Amino acid sequence: MLPPPGRLVHEVAIVADGSGIMGADKKERPMEVQVVPSFAEMSRRGAAMIGAAIAERPDLVLALPTGATPIALYRELVAAYAQGQANFSRTQTFNLDEYCGLGPDHPASYHTYMRENLWDHVNLPPEQAHIPNGAAADPERECERYEQAVAAAGYPDLAVLGIGHNGHVGFNEPGAALRSTVHVADLSAETRSLAFHAWRDLSPCLFPQLAAFPTHAITMGMGTILKSRRILLLASGAGKAQAVCRAVNGDVTTRLPASFLQLHPRVTLLVDTAAAALL
Repeated sequence: MLPPPGRLVHEVAIVADGSGIMGADKKERPMEVQVVPSFAEMSRRGAAMIGAAIAERPDLVLALPTGATPIALYRELVAAYAQGQANFSRTQTFNLDEYCGLGPDHPASYHTYMRENLWDHVNLPPEQAHIPNGAAADPERECERYEQAVAAAGYPDLAVLGIGHNGHVGFNEPGAALRSTVHVADLSAETRSLAFHAWRDLSPCLFPQLAAFPTHAITMGMGTILKSRRILLLASGAGKAQAVCRAVNGDVTTRLPASFLQLHPRVTLLVDTAAAALL
């Protein structure tokens, strides 16, 4: 039975911070908010934080996002590697999500995105770069496999996240309830429309109409994400300002999944001035 709209789901509302389990009613401390002048500066500073974390712990476990927000951040990491300032040889990465129905070689898959933007340009061993298989014959079993792989790695030391216009994190969409672990998510109409129009601008023939765009995705659940030891949330642009404000200052609610980050003791929000306009 689903909880009333906006209420917390108990299995989601826990976080392992290395010292114990924290209940949903407790806020450890406010998020650390860093406001920078531009998208470029957000990307540089975010990449520097990741690089410093890897330098401190070479076998770092990273959770990584996709989409428009981290593209320049990945360019910064590639440049750091090319200049001998970053070494990914012992790092493990786990992507947050992948579209159902898209194989690794599909141009719109997040496999392709990661190859083009990071994997092919740094010394991250292929066996240490993890992402769900969107083309799996049994998506539910693939979710179980991926959750087990994240758990076996000890969960992320650092999770790098973006935030959707509707407050989604990964593909955890707003609703009456949230799933805790890796699961198949129904993509909201807004999420699908934004992604479809972005692809239509880049490659009009890839998805000739919205009906052809994926309707589901495999994603880490909020419970899995909250087991990360540290979280870095990135946001850029005026279109994200309302979601950012509600995530930081609003109620913790399943209607805005990013608000669950308030429950975590070590979250850094890195935003440009446009995204921070309502804070």
